[in-house]
Amino acid sequence: MPERCGFDYAVVRLVPRVDREEFINIGVIVHAPARAFVACAVALDRDRLASFAPGLTAATLAELEQHVQAWRAVCHGDPSGGTIARLSPSERFHWLTAPRSTSIQTSAVHTGLTDDPAAAVQRLFQTMVDPAPPR
Repeated sequence: MPERCGFDYAVVRLVPRVDREEFINIGVIVHAPARAFVACAVALDRDRLASFAPGLTAATLAELEQHVQAWRAVCHGDPSGGTIARLSPSERFHWLTAPRSTSIQTSAVHTGLTDDPAAAVQRLFQTMVDPAPPR
């Protein structure tokens, strides 16, 4: 049985209009330093986003999708994420969760324990992002 380890996580939020400070949860990022693990689950639900921010144009939605792809690439250390994606898992997590005033933001960082960080990503995504009611 794998040993439990501590992890940090934050909820990824999309803020269509930063001036209004309204957001919709679109993902989670999990970092387990003892396992050199950082991963995220991020998805833009266009229908949900359209009901939340009906003034978004198709071009704006496409641009937001590109930003989400870049964010995902940095998280997973994909070379398409540029210089930041080459940082260590801990440095990438801290860079992604640093407070900023952009359309993609994160919540405060929270902690937990798990024996499977990848499963924690999926569980947190279902709990914090997926609009479907629990089964």
